[in-house]
Amino acid sequence: MSENKIPYKIYLEESEMPKAWYNVRADMKNKPAPLLNPGTHQPMTAEELEGVFCADLVAQELDNENAYIEIPQEIRDFYKMYRPSPLVRAYCLEEKLGTPAKIYYKFEGNNTSGSHKLNSAIAQAYYAKKQGLKGVTTETGAGQWGTALSMACSYFDLDCKVYMVKVSYEQKPFRREVMKVYGASVTPSPSMETEIGKKINAEHPGTTGSLGCAISEAVEVAVKNPGYRYVLGSVLNQVLLHQSVIGLETKAALDKYGIKADMIIGCAGGGSNLGGLISPFMGEKLRGEADYEIIAVEPASCPSFTRGVYAYDFCDTGMVCPLAKMYTLGCDFIPSANHAGGLRYHGMSPILSQLYDDGLMKAVSVEQTKVFEAAEQFARVEGILPAPESSHAIRVAIDEALKCKETGEEKTIVFGLTGTGYFDMVAYEKFHNGEMSDYIPTDEELAKYRAKLPKMD
Repeated sequence: MSENKIPYKIYLEESEMPKAWYNVRADMKNKPAPLLNPGTHQPMTAEELEGVFCADLVAQELDNENAYIEIPQEIRDFYKMYRPSPLVRAYCLEEKLGTPAKIYYKFEGNNTSGSHKLNSAIAQAYYAKKQGLKGVTTETGAGQWGTALSMACSYFDLDCKVYMVKVSYEQKPFRREVMKVYGASVTPSPSMETEIGKKINAEHPGTTGSLGCAISEAVEVAVKNPGYRYVLGSVLNQVLLHQSVIGLETKAALDKYGIKADMIIGCAGGGSNLGGLISPFMGEKLRGEADYEIIAVEPASCPSFTRGVYAYDFCDTGMVCPLAKMYTLGCDFIPSANHAGGLRYHGMSPILSQLYDDGLMKAVSVEQTKVFEAAEQFARVEGILPAPESSHAIRVAIDEALKCKETGEEKTIVFGLTGTGYFDMVAYEKFHNGEMSDYIPTDEELAKYRAKLPKMD
């Protein structure tokens, strides 16, 4: 198809929306390592996991064999409110950069929750309602996941208890107020409401919190309250499964116009957006049908892939959750309070960790001032104020497009724009005022956390 016939925004028809999620584990030769019971170091059974998670979600978590899992009609009907989301050709950015590269971004910010997180939130709320639960508990970092889950729970008349990382609770008051609009209770973490919260506060006085802390509190509350289960917005296999709608739609839109991606770029915190975006492309790569350069972009202040170790570690700071084999900085790691936005988790999705360890994708880390420079550059030409998280992907997409300018290569670059940055103005203000710094943990700091990793048999 000729260049001038490719529209700015490629939309799929409603009838072209995915009817099943894609489970990349089915095509992985090396499956992600199983979750382990922290007491016995044996693989967690479905029965054990069902004490914390919904039964249907446990089945999805443990399914390594079925490539496609049907999306229930009620979830598909909800998706229709904001899906299919557009795949946008960044013509203005290309022109501004003077690059021969073709740049596309999948925009996931066109829903009330403001991010891709709603894709999994509505699925998890659906299964909780189906199980007859009263409500769910969760953690949230920058607030996108908490916002999405509170919206999904409101839709299904479920109670929603959110433990929000304290630094984000204080920096993003409007995000927490949106959660309250949808009926959720929002507590800064670590709090004094849980035993684990009290312990963390005692051991780390004045701590600004981390996702690991908030997870511990949310799990404790779920386990102690009958009729509640815990749900997670990233990292777990089930979440990457639900988020595969991003990649499935992206690939369908590219195929519709005969476009072949060369490079796929996504931000990486726990892995939900990146895993969802790359899943069908990675599937083709695993099956030997096509090849792509896949790049995970993480913050230099929380560099799980690029400076972590591949080992079993606790999923939470309170050490009550299962052990997961993942690239990790150590469950005690708490990012600097100067770190803006989400992507604050100490570890990485077991699926993505295995793929990275197998050499099927690359990872880079970037400093946050460079991230905000790219965010501003993008906003000025593409008309969207991006979230700090997805601006990590923008940074590397711009860098790669500029490399093409130097070499003359006409690569097709696709990246994920996970959400909007309108609740992140405190961070933008700090950037504009010169108050934002590029804190990067030292090798000595990271070694201290690594020394505390669980001793495996």
